[in-house]
Amino acid sequence: MGEDLEKLKQRFSLLDYLRQQNWVARPAGHGPEFVGLCPLHPETCPSFYVNARKNLFYCHGCGQGGDLLRFVQLSRHLSFRQSLAYLEQHNFPPTDPAAVLQQAATFYQQQLDGYPEALRYLKQRGLHDPGAIQELRIGYAPGASLRRHLTAQGYSCDLLQRLGLLNAQGRDAFYRRVIFPCCQGGRIVNLYGRSIAAAFAHRFLPGSKGGLYGWEQVQQCPEVILVEGLFDYAVLWQAGFRQVTCSLGTHLNACQFQQLCDHPRTIYLTFDVDANGSGQQASQRLAQRLRVRGLFTRRVLLPDGHDPNSFFVQGGDAGQFQALLKAALP
Repeated sequence: MGEDLEKLKQRFSLLDYLRQQNWVARPAGHGPEFVGLCPLHPETCPSFYVNARKNLFYCHGCGQGGDLLRFVQLSRHLSFRQSLAYLEQHNFPPTDPAAVLQQAATFYQQQLDGYPEALRYLKQRGLHDPGAIQELRIGYAPGASLRRHLTAQGYSCDLLQRLGLLNAQGRDAFYRRVIFPCCQGGRIVNLYGRSIAAAFAHRFLPGSKGGLYGWEQVQQCPEVILVEGLFDYAVLWQAGFRQVTCSLGTHLNACQFQQLCDHPRTIYLTFDVDANGSGQQASQRLAQRLRVRGLFTRRVLLPDGHDPNSFFVQGGDAGQFQALLKAALP
């Protein structure tokens, strides 16, 4: 009984349960504590504290305290055994993954200005406008800090590992990476980490990348510039091109392809002009597929060896890129 009880307490987060009961709280200092109005008695001054790490509560107003089981007893007027049965029988809604990814993305954005190496890397990649960096919600993962931050917010290590934010050893999955949040329908569905050191691979979190990056801003545009990389997207956005979207690689998934085909438009395919020709081959194949669906396509031919990012890094400007759009091939 005692062992089963401890497992039950660990399975349910007190803070998650209270949030699902619409308890509104704010952090109490910099630790894992939160404070809000007591759900157990009327009050106007918040005195109900929850320690997310210890999974305990205490109210300085009514003097009640304990764990989740004790809170269920008090709030629902149940006996110990009734409270135990209540928790065992109810499947509480799981924590929304998008909410956790939003917390992680916000944390990474707050870290960026504190790490000169990350800002230097962005400048090397042609990103120098703080306003554009903020609009794109770019952040930085230094490593060894996200776990501490999110567990202090009440999220369990098990949940963070399932989402891929922590690795199997319980450490931050992203280390020394510039972070781009990937959104779909206004919700963050994934995070992309671009390594600033050659020793670490670029990577997404497990699961779907979602649709086209930045699609919500361009889905009504009659002309769309499609690029394959996020830094291609970022430098075009910084240069004032707002009708740009990104496929996160040359292979479009079914969702991304359908997004492009949702109504007639002209698509400027702006894939890499690399030495092995793979980018332009992918561009030609995609153009054929899109034309079958009745869309107009134009292939933008950058100088040899360039992608949009390197084009701007090596001195290209908005006027020159606009000329490339005008010269694009059917």
